[in-house]
Amino acid sequence: MADSTALCSPRLIAVGSQNPVKIAATEAVFSRLCGPVRVEALAVASGVSAQPWGDAETRRGAINRARAAQEKLGAGWGVGFEGGLLEVEGDLYVSAWCAVIGPEGRVGTAGGENLLLPPTVVAELRRGVELGTAIDHLLGTQGSKREGGAIAALTGGRLTRAQVYENLLLMALAPFLTPAFYEVQR
Repeated sequence: MADSTALCSPRLIAVGSQNPVKIAATEAVFSRLCGPVRVEALAVASGVSAQPWGDAETRRGAINRARAAQEKLGAGWGVGFEGGLLEVEGDLYVSAWCAVIGPEGRVGTAGGENLLLPPTVVAELRRGVELGTAIDHLLGTQGSKREGGAIAALTGGRLTRAQVYENLLLMALAPFLTPAFYEVQR
């Protein structure tokens, strides 16, 4: 396990989103690891399509958000989350990626937590509707992506977006938490 002093010395963490779920997940993880931290959030461009398809595009969006937030705020850490869609053998899943950029520019990423989407939502997505809007139609609500989103809706509230994002952030931090495992062996 890495010395938490190195991990926690820059106390400002920038989140590349103003989504309260993503901010809360970042605060929860860094506070658990480091104690009190300052998390600042700002809207930044993902540099990918509004509704990313595939792991590569979704991952790239997370990295772009983390880097832009870190640079714009001059923060020690940059965190980016990006939700996307993943098609596997004709089935469509919601997926997510997280990227974290450390003070030295090192990048950690993690993705997964794929959840099968129901046919009515898939039909809307294939017509070009964004996932958040399609889930709002399913639920008869507005703004679900700023709360539980598809994850809470489709698990009957048994799993939250915040829990998923916390897991992804912890996994993206793996190269910082156990750096010896990620060093190039010569």
